[in-house]
Amino acid sequence: MRVDLPTAGFTLEIERVLGNARAGWLHTPRGSIPLPVFMPVGTQGTVKAMTPGELEAAPLDARIILGNTYHLYLRPGLEIIGAAGGLHRFAGWDRPILTDSGGFQVFSLAGINKIDDDGVTFQSHIDGSRHRLTPEVSLHIQGVLGSDIAMAFDQCPPGDAPPPVQEQALARTTAWAARSAAVARPPGQALFGIVQGGVDLERRARHAEAIVPIGFDGHAIGGLSVGEPIADMYRVLDGFAHTLPADRPRYLMGVGTPADLEHGVMAGVDMFDCVMPTRNARNGNLFTSEGRVVITNAKHRTDFGPLDPACPCTTCTRHSKAYLRHLHVAKEILAARLATLHNLTFYARHMRRLRDRILLEGRPV
Repeated sequence: MRVDLPTAGFTLEIERVLGNARAGWLHTPRGSIPLPVFMPVGTQGTVKAMTPGELEAAPLDARIILGNTYHLYLRPGLEIIGAAGGLHRFAGWDRPILTDSGGFQVFSLAGINKIDDDGVTFQSHIDGSRHRLTPEVSLHIQGVLGSDIAMAFDQCPPGDAPPPVQEQALARTTAWAARSAAVARPPGQALFGIVQGGVDLERRARHAEAIVPIGFDGHAIGGLSVGEPIADMYRVLDGFAHTLPADRPRYLMGVGTPADLEHGVMAGVDMFDCVMPTRNARNGNLFTSEGRVVITNAKHRTDFGPLDPACPCTTCTRHSKAYLRHLHVAKEILAARLATLHNLTFYARHMRRLRDRILLEGRPV
C-alpha cells in the first residue's frame, strides 16, 4: 500500500503486515523513515549528550528526531531560531524533525498555568514570565522552527483524571485540532492530529471519529503513560491503535520501555518517542540484550567485559563495564555520552528487529 498524504512530498508506504503490526516507510522531503521507528527526543534542539553526526552514524542511524515547542519558544526563542533559518540549520541536523505542540509541557505544569477554552496562560519555568499558548500560537512557533512534522495543539489530562475532566479535554482537543489545521504552515510541513480519551475505549473511538475527518497527515495517540497502570495502557493499545486509519501513520506519544514499544508495534503503531533511553543513560541505567544494567553497582567495578556483547556500538566494542562504572562514579561527562549512545543504539536495533520480523513473517499489503 502506497498513499500520498495531504501534505505534498509525504508518502506512506506499508509493505507487509503481521496481525496488526506494520512495516514500511514514511517518505518525506528530507528523507525516508523506516517504520516502525523510535524517534530520539531532542527537547532543546539537542538529543542530550549526542552530536548530530553520532546520531546519523551506524549502527544508531536515527532517521528522525524530536524538538520541543515549549522549551525552544522560551529558550533560545523564535527570534534567534528564525534568524538562523529554522531549527534544522540552528542544530546542524539535515534529517526530519517532529515537533510536539507544547501542550503536554504546559499542562504538566499545573501549578503555574490556567487553562480555558481558547488556550493556556502559563508562567515560564525559567524566569516566571507569563505567556499565552493557543492552537494558532503553537502552530506559528512550529512554523518558525520549520519542523517536518508539526503536532496539533491538544489538552493532555492525567491518567487518573475523572470522566468530566476527560470529556472536557476531548472537547477542547477537538476544537483546537480544527483550529490547528486552519493555520497556514510552511511548505512541506505535515500536521498530525492527536486522539485523547484516557483508558476508556469508547471515549477513544468517539474522539477518533471527531479528529480523523479533519484531514491530518497522521494520527497520534496521546494521553497514555501519564500515570495509568501499564495493563490499562496495553488494553487501550490492543483495542484501539489498529482502528486508526490504515492510510495514515500512527504515532504513540511518550512511550516507553522496549517492552512497551514491542507491544505498541504489535498493536499497530508505527512511530514512538520517549526520553527513557537518554534519561536512564544519564542515571547509569542501561538496556542490554541480557537485561538492564545499573552500571554504578559495585559488582561492575572489576568487570572488564563489554556492557553488551551483542551490541555493535562504540561503547560496547571499545569499553568495559569497569570503565563505564568508573566514569559514572567520577561524574565524567563521557559517562553520559557513552551511555546515551548505547541506549539509543539499543532502541534503534530493537525497532529494526521488530521491523525485520514483520518483513519476514508478515504478508504483503
